[in-house]
Amino acid sequence: MFTDYSGGAGGSGSIRAAGSGFAAHRALSGGFRRPAQLDPALVEHIADGVDPEVAAYISRSTAEALLDRVRHTQDAGVVERTVKLVETEGADTVAQLWSSSPADSLPGILWRLYMLRTWMRKNGETLSVFWRAGEPDAAADSAVAGINYAPDADDIASTADSILSGAFTGDFAVALERAAAFCSVVCKGMRIYAQKLKNKRNTSGTSNGNVSNAATSTVSNSNGSNSNAVSSAAVNNPTAAHLAKNAKALSVTTRDFTTAAALWRENRL
Repeated sequence: MFTDYSGGAGGSGSIRAAGSGFAAHRALSGGFRRPAQLDPALVEHIADGVDPEVAAYISRSTAEALLDRVRHTQDAGVVERTVKLVETEGADTVAQLWSSSPADSLPGILWRLYMLRTWMRKNGETLSVFWRAGEPDAAADSAVAGINYAPDADDIASTADSILSGAFTGDFAVALERAAAFCSVVCKGMRIYAQKLKNKRNTSGTSNGNVSNAATSTVSNSNGSNSNAVSSAAVNNPTAAHLAKNAKALSVTTRDFTTAAALWRENRL
């Protein structure tokens, strides 16, 4: 449980000022336009090295405010703008608020949901290849994720939006389970494709470059770097080893989403 620094004797001045840092703190009435417009002063407080407990409070309070306000609106435009938060505010800005939070926290898992959406939309064509490879061995996960057995890039992009918007408009745990299911199927596909590349290399000495984009990029870890993600080497010529490494990293993300879903259902996220 986080200490309430929002006011009272001994409260942090920066926290008291942070109440307006996230536009989602305000009621939707009265000219609410951009959910999650970040106050530069708030971001600067974090960047300048706020006490870790205070920074944790800011991260959690902004995440809670965003989720709560958007879940109580009937305005589809508000939901759409919230889903596009990273595009409108910039990944670095949002990262300074949430990316240092652990995966078993609300801000930490929201950050991962946003990064998953970004990754899916940037690599739709490649991810559809992995999906088709992994789906036959993951029918249950495929059903949970809600994608057909042969998606194209547009299907991947629309699923990315659906998962994230569902976190704000539906059951948050279900959205996390869909995210986990998607990652699980892609992870299986990566491993299957890695074996195919290995076999092909052994027989012909060549590899397939069709999976280059997502083969060397995946969901970033909690601090916004790629130390828990994947290698950026061999972008144009992915190897079986790179795919296997990336699949291992993606399995961690899968577990993060699954764990967070369980915590949400237990009111412990």
